[in-house]
Amino acid sequence: MKKIKVAIIREGKVPHDKRSPFTPEQCFRILEDYKNVELVVQPSEWRSFKDSEFTDYGIPLQEDLSDCDILMGVKEVPMQELIPGKKYFFFSHTIKKQPHNRELLKALLAKKITMIDYECLVDKNENRIIGFGRFAGIVGAYNGIMAYGHKYNLYDVKPAQLCHDKKELFKELEKVRLPNIKIVITGGGRVANGACETMGALDLRKVTPYEFLNYTFREPVYVQLHSEDYYTAKDGSAFSSWDFHHHPDEYKCKFSDPASFAGVTDLLIHCTFWDPRADILFTKARMRDPDFRISVIADVTCDLNGSIPSTTKATTIENKFYGYDPMTEEEVEPFGKQSITVMSVDNLPCELPRDASDGFGKHLMERVLPSLFGDDNDRVIERASITHDGHLMPRFDYLREYAGIQ
Repeated sequence: MKKIKVAIIREGKVPHDKRSPFTPEQCFRILEDYKNVELVVQPSEWRSFKDSEFTDYGIPLQEDLSDCDILMGVKEVPMQELIPGKKYFFFSHTIKKQPHNRELLKALLAKKITMIDYECLVDKNENRIIGFGRFAGIVGAYNGIMAYGHKYNLYDVKPAQLCHDKKELFKELEKVRLPNIKIVITGGGRVANGACETMGALDLRKVTPYEFLNYTFREPVYVQLHSEDYYTAKDGSAFSSWDFHHHPDEYKCKFSDPASFAGVTDLLIHCTFWDPRADILFTKARMRDPDFRISVIADVTCDLNGSIPSTTKATTIENKFYGYDPMTEEEVEPFGKQSITVMSVDNLPCELPRDASDGFGKHLMERVLPSLFGDDNDRVIERASITHDGHLMPRFDYLREYAGIQ
């Protein structure tokens, strides 16, 4: 049986990502499970796992990857580093016609690369089967709690990126002393559930939407809101999840209605996917109202000028926060008492790279590698392949104009 040679590539995009598609231990297990696979690691000075951690598991280091069949990374590979004719796995950020990666897609086609995008790995029902969402939620919620402490001089926790792992991150939360505030988490997917995990580490009480709106509490509480909790059909019909996701323009957002969530929420942790056809959560004008109570927004989704109008830019891991003055609609210093503190880091899992890599690698091993190294009977790999041998795959033919194909 012919060996398949797989490489874990060094992250070349700047700023450098510290994550890896697999941990050293997972690499060892892959070799145990798949005897037809050979695996090497390209050396890296910035990967969260040291080169020695891989070699300790018997995984060899290799700089020149030209003899490898499959190359796996995390973020976009710089165009000059792409090896023609190879099969790559990474997040290409091209499927929504992102302007900044148009040239990357052109390069993938010109170099006849087979590009499998992690974001496109879906089952036969089009459900995503892999991602870093859980850790985006965990870290995003942590950053929101961190911001609230800074804003009101209540406590000081270590930045997430300075914690070794999730265990240390949650240990930091023992320093948190919250007053009886109300926290909203939006969404029901991996991201929102990750945020709820952080609330669990804080031992916060979870309440129902009705309780959240109508009761007062002597302790901090949080609620997890799903779309049906703050969207309603414009024609007065019953909420339908299928209809909402296919026709969001036919629904009205009631999050900021009088006596609704915007008037009783102190900290908003926004974790739900937003379709541009849908109503935004609240307007800039609503944010100026005296009864608009939200003072800290952790926008985990980071849709610029999207469902949260104060999210006007992506922040960085080193500088996570900025202030938004609702009266002037301008950016101000992060923790002023008259402004709203915004967290909009767009690469949150990078703050816990070891844990995020471990969770991502587990999903790859369970849900993707059997198709990659065996028979792709479920067409998992095929569905996620954007390019092959210089051509767009049929599912992605809508990218022709974006890719400059006549």
